[in-house]
Amino acid sequence: MIELKKLNDQAFIVNSDLIEFIEKTPDTVITLTTGRKIVVRESVDEVVKKVIKYRRFINEGIAVKTE
Repeated sequence: MIELKKLNDQAFIVNSDLIEFIEKTPDTVITLTTGRKIVVRESVDEVVKKVIKYRRFINEGIAVKTE
């Protein structure tokens, strides 16, 4: 889950696993796998960085036990 802002500065949380693609048109438009489109203040690069940061955070908690 990542926090983004709509064009009116309203913050919201989106499930980053539902992001299908991101467009720059010139606003940043996120299309979800549900077909819903969301226009956000953040740039495409900022959204991608937030997704990467979130996924790294989630995955760093996974420990593999070797014997």
